[in-house]
Amino acid sequence: MSDPRFIGLVASLRSSAQAALGETDSPMLHRLARDGALQRRTAERALALLDMLAEKTHGHLDETERAALHDARSSLHARIAELAGTAPGEASPGGPGGDAERGPTN
Repeated sequence: MSDPRFIGLVASLRSSAQAALGETDSPMLHRLARDGALQRRTAERALALLDMLAEKTHGHLDETERAALHDARSSLHARIAELAGTAPGEASPGGPGGDAERGPTN
């Protein structure tokens, strides 16, 4: 049976990333815009967390959890790649892992 906390976590990370990408249907958009956090890097950080969740939970999710995580990651990878002008799956400058030498900036 799906854990509602896991589904909620995936939905929250996805919503935050969508808002940071400026997608108007995201419930987080207005809050992030007000806080000055509306940028691709915020979306990339949320996506990196979703990628880590996928790696750490591989083989331990039920079908609903796996589908929610896969859908969130796929749509965000595609949207970030679109904004960066690269095809999904290609590395983008400054993308997840692309600026690891600089470390996190808050």
